[in-house]
Amino acid sequence: MAKVAFLGLGVMGAPMAGHLAAKGHQVTVYNRTAAKAEAWVAQHGGAAAATPAQAAEGAEFVMACVGNDDDLRAVCTGPDGALGGMAPGTVFVDHTTVSAAVTAQMHAAAAERGVAFVDAPVSGGQAGAENGQLVVMCGGEAAPYDRAEPVIAAYAKLCKRMGESGAGQLTKMVNQICIAGLVQGLSEGLHFAEKAGLDGRAVVEVIGGGAAGSWQMVNRYETMLDDQFEHGFAVDWMRKDLGIVLATADDNGASLPVTALVDQFYKDVQKLGGGRWDTSSLIKRLRVMG
Repeated sequence: MAKVAFLGLGVMGAPMAGHLAAKGHQVTVYNRTAAKAEAWVAQHGGAAAATPAQAAEGAEFVMACVGNDDDLRAVCTGPDGALGGMAPGTVFVDHTTVSAAVTAQMHAAAAERGVAFVDAPVSGGQAGAENGQLVVMCGGEAAPYDRAEPVIAAYAKLCKRMGESGAGQLTKMVNQICIAGLVQGLSEGLHFAEKAGLDGRAVVEVIGGGAAGSWQMVNRYETMLDDQFEHGFAVDWMRKDLGIVLATADDNGASLPVTALVDQFYKDVQKLGGGRWDTSSLIKRLRVMG
């Protein structure tokens, strides 16, 4: 069992930290809104710290799951950043989906202090975090990854090192590219079925077991047909991720025409007031805008 600090107790971070505590790790949490940290401790035990640096003191591993590049910089290298409280030889594991550029900056900042930095974005959404069934894609040196993997296993069904620093974030970008096109295709298929007068549930029953089947189809088709989008991964978050993807594609020369188009479709959903709707709300855009 390890002494672990967990920074960020949102819809993903709170259950992830909870799994660490349930597995017997000694967990200290930090959240920008202190009341969330206090509530987490009341439910799971452990301790709450007033700053990332205080949470990191004495920790063997520091995990973070915050919002964006700026949030990660703040908890790592801000005035009370965690790296300032970490001892040489410890490991920082970043579960936030951020740019490869900020990952490189934080990796370098950690190295200056003798701290290892593993970029480890996740896939599986809120349900995956709550059920301890996340997929974690990692980048960084092999030795610290090997040390961190048994700790990450508390909330992961699969954890894999993809390469050197930044490889985890790049793999997450591939994940989001694939999801964007898939959800748009599923939305168009279900929308077409509606317009054609077909029973959408019967259609999915037939095609879901064939080549068209996917996790999105199995887990989202019913709520999509029922026009319910108040769960899962929010459109605002997806646009943040796709912004990172498209900026990286500009740098590496990748051509992503469908991803760029779907990003604009999500912008339309935001204009409909759906920034906090689930990403499957692309079908709502088709119903409203055609």
